[in-house]
Amino acid sequence: MTVKLAGSRRLAGVAAISALALALAACGGSGDNSGGAGGGAGGGNGGGSDLSGDLPGAGASSQEAAMAGWLAGFQEQHPGVNITYDAVGSSTGREQFLQGATLWGGSDSTFDEEELQAGSERCYGGEVLELPVYISPIALAYNLPDVGVDHLNLRPEVIAGIFNGDITSWDDPAIAEDNPEANLPSLDVVPVNRSDGSGTTENFTEYLADAGGDAWPHEPSDTWPISGTQSGAQTDGVLGTVSSAEGAIGYADASQVPDSLGTAAVGVGEEFVPYSPDAAAAVVDGSEPAEDANDLRLTIELSRDIEGTYPIVLVSYEFACSVYESQADVENVQAILSYIASEEGQQRAADPAVAGSAPISDDLRSQIEAAIEQISVAE
Repeated sequence: MTVKLAGSRRLAGVAAISALALALAACGGSGDNSGGAGGGAGGGNGGGSDLSGDLPGAGASSQEAAMAGWLAGFQEQHPGVNITYDAVGSSTGREQFLQGATLWGGSDSTFDEEELQAGSERCYGGEVLELPVYISPIALAYNLPDVGVDHLNLRPEVIAGIFNGDITSWDDPAIAEDNPEANLPSLDVVPVNRSDGSGTTENFTEYLADAGGDAWPHEPSDTWPISGTQSGAQTDGVLGTVSSAEGAIGYADASQVPDSLGTAAVGVGEEFVPYSPDAAAAVVDGSEPAEDANDLRLTIELSRDIEGTYPIVLVSYEFACSVYESQADVENVQAILSYIASEEGQQRAADPAVAGSAPISDDLRSQIEAAIEQISVAE
């Protein structure tokens, strides 16, 4: 059997251990199968699973660390399934799914109306499922050695001014006002963005549009709206660029930011809130379903102004079809989605040594399980 986790490869150290666990599971061990995976076909029946076949997936690179843990746990319970996840980015992942190259995937942004229409054809007349299973703060990571504080305090309009290119020096009064104890250098600010289509970019530009006021004159988009900027491909490209240039600042899934970079505390009301899984989860719990959400597409309209929460949040979805061509595909897709959403799967990803994400609530898990149960075979 084969287990593959491809894409960005900056996951040194602990992530390498996760990859080793994947390889060991794939090569023959069912491991400790206690705990179960929750609902779905074969969701928690341990190493006795009779599921088999290919289960290709692709999508968001932000999920890569969590996915290493999820695939390892899934393989322990279903060693007969050849499961893959290629971390090619959200946009490419959705494209591959709609073209029929994969059976499932992950995305940091939701399907648009045109994609949903294409999804109906790809899904044998069914619908696309969108299940919010990965919650993580988007960190503002900066390369400023010897700045002298744990976190720089940045208000929304200052963040917008930095990434719009209007605040160009780290000792700018707009930054200094909220950081009286910081050693701010007279050094160029180098904002770094994603060069590829990215749900992380879409989430970040949604935040800037919602909270940045007149300092951010652009619409939310999964592609960066300003040309001529410093950029990097996928999460590791952004963080690599920031790490290589003193004065640089970029946005990335917080679970993948190296300790060598500083991270900002973001202004919410009168507070400055550093990122944490709990502060990110609180945003999701306080937000409403999106206008076009339904019982299969559990999409969320994030609220960015809830005091005490970290407002720059990545909600990443697993996507799949509600209808597949074969019963084997139905059962395999149900099994991986059920494991990811299960308490065991969520706790595995929440481990700081894996991804440090925020586990979903029991209420949201119940909604996800109900959606997974509706996946069926084409008649």
